[in-house]
Amino acid sequence: MRIVVLCLLFVILSCKQGKRYHDEVEYANKEIEVKDALSEILKFQKDLNDEFRNPKTSPLPDRYRKDFVTLDFFEPDTNYIVTAKLVRTPEALPFLMPTTTDRKSEEVVYGIAHFVLNGKKQQLEIYQSSEVSQKDGYADYLFLPFTDKTNGDETYTGGRYLELSIPKGDSIVINFNKAYNPYCAYNKKYSCPIVPDVNNINLYVRAGVKAFKKK
Repeated sequence: MRIVVLCLLFVILSCKQGKRYHDEVEYANKEIEVKDALSEILKFQKDLNDEFRNPKTSPLPDRYRKDFVTLDFFEPDTNYIVTAKLVRTPEALPFLMPTTTDRKSEEVVYGIAHFVLNGKKQQLEIYQSSEVSQKDGYADYLFLPFTDKTNGDETYTGGRYLELSIPKGDSIVINFNKAYNPYCAYNKKYSCPIVPDVNNINLYVRAGVKAFKKK
């Protein structure tokens, strides 16, 4: 995972200053190699914890960062890694996505992901920012925010985010074990895109980062 600057979220006026960037893994078969998948999830957790410890990249106020040990994660679960059918939407027009402040983030629906999670059919919009995609290293960057039934209890009230890459074909791997909280979940100085209503999963997605408990 490389730490990168996500244009969606600006310093102070953004939800995310230093962002992780994950190359999506498209497996040759539908059967996911569990060992490799678990290793990838654990690496994500380690890298995220390292980012939160580093004063240059951490969203945590100093009073929380100085004693920070680890974020709270759900146990890795390969049932939350899905291969979705990606239906691209080339005719979609840009729109302004509201944030937790007066700022608005210009996005376009890159495509619709169709998949089955825990036996139920789901579809989520995947977004792309023209401004982000023009930056070095971000040409294939996609943004997937979502809400689910754990929000407000086990996970952050406002939902969570996923980073994806533009795939070569018509399918895309979505690993909910890499779901993370917006920076405004840790610090009110950040502004975060609000998850659109259409991106609600009517299930308990017990994967990824849990709610942050301030001590």
